[in-house]
Amino acid sequence: MKLHHRVWVVWAVGLAAYLVGVMHRTSFGVAGLDAAARFTAGPEALSGFVVLQLLVYASLQIPVGVLLDRFGARRLVVAGAFTMAAGQLMLALATDLPLAILARVLVGAGDALTFISVLSVVTAWFPARRVPLMTQLTGLIGQLGQVLSAVPLALLLHGSGWTAAFASAAGLGVAVALAALAVVRNRPPGAPAPPPAASPREVVDGLVSSWREPGTRLGLWTHMGTQFSGTVFALLWGVPYLVVGQGLSSAAASAMLALLVGVGIVAGPLFGEFTARHPLRRSWLVLAVIGTTAVMWTVVLAVPPPAPRWLLVLLVCVLALGGPASMVGFDYARTFNPGHRQGAAVGIVNVGGFFASLVVSLAVGVVLGQIGPDGGYSPDAFRGAWMVQYVIWSLALVGVLGARRRARRKLAVEGVVVPPLRELLAARRRAR
Repeated sequence: MKLHHRVWVVWAVGLAAYLVGVMHRTSFGVAGLDAAARFTAGPEALSGFVVLQLLVYASLQIPVGVLLDRFGARRLVVAGAFTMAAGQLMLALATDLPLAILARVLVGAGDALTFISVLSVVTAWFPARRVPLMTQLTGLIGQLGQVLSAVPLALLLHGSGWTAAFASAAGLGVAVALAALAVVRNRPPGAPAPPPAASPREVVDGLVSSWREPGTRLGLWTHMGTQFSGTVFALLWGVPYLVVGQGLSSAAASAMLALLVGVGIVAGPLFGEFTARHPLRRSWLVLAVIGTTAVMWTVVLAVPPPAPRWLLVLLVCVLALGGPASMVGFDYARTFNPGHRQGAAVGIVNVGGFFASLVVSLAVGVVLGQIGPDGGYSPDAFRGAWMVQYVIWSLALVGVLGARRRARRKLAVEGVVVPPLRELLAARRRAR
């Protein structure tokens, strides 16, 4: 097979592993109400499923980055796919809450191994100029896994039942694990061999250096501020909110999750091309997405439920922009760090959004349990619960602005001056 064709085959198989991983990750989003009935779980217990899953995912990001630098992407993608498949099979057979929670922990662990490993494949196999766009395409096409969970998995769940749905998901996971084992390679033929594995001291030094790099911290705050709202919506609380809080049917709520993915796929290449063409203006895109998301939620929460359908559609469309915007965080890690520590830097960045998602998922469940009728769900309880998001947005905005200032100072020392946006706009007006 010619190298040009092989690049796309390797990427496609890695992308398939990530896509199925997203399906595993989001499968609980369409099964939340069914899980509450199956395991007799209230809002706090239900949020515990996703919180533990995200806790495992977020806590493993930095160790996985180190493992990626040491062992390469292929082993981690395969191990992640098999681990998630095992978790889904366990969930299919679970009849009590502790075993079900352990199953989601396995899903979180396998999920942690997958995405940054697939990004490593992108970086190794594609030219540097195309990496931002391919990163966006990987992240956004991979989100079609949400459609797999929102449509076919949901149909299986409500047709054939819980066990058949999650056992089928496990089987698909095994299939992509075998495909990745057969096809994915860490680097193209003839590419230079990676440097020898770092010693434990060098690993620690690399992590410290990655964290001290202001571009890495800018990536972390970027990922945190843009990603969490859509993730919490898709992973757990979106369907219950739309069904109970806004009066939609289960089918309409699932269609909203599919819309979230579709809009993200359209926005992803546009964001990727903007990032590639205007690397010194990436932060403005990030700030615009964070601000727009907060404003959109403010409008929706200010309207007494049920909100007009068009307003909920607009909310979902805005939430869909968070995924593509969060990819900018990985671009910061790539461009501000040398190749030998990019795995660690990407791992640090990926902690941001998923740690925020963990906190918000738990907080929404706690608030619902406290103010909902009999510790359950109601439209007014959901309105109060979603308010916890403003804390994370505020923290992320402060972090982005502070890290951006430090990153620009470093660029100035290196001879790269970032002109103020008003000067750039004035120059463009003069050019016209």
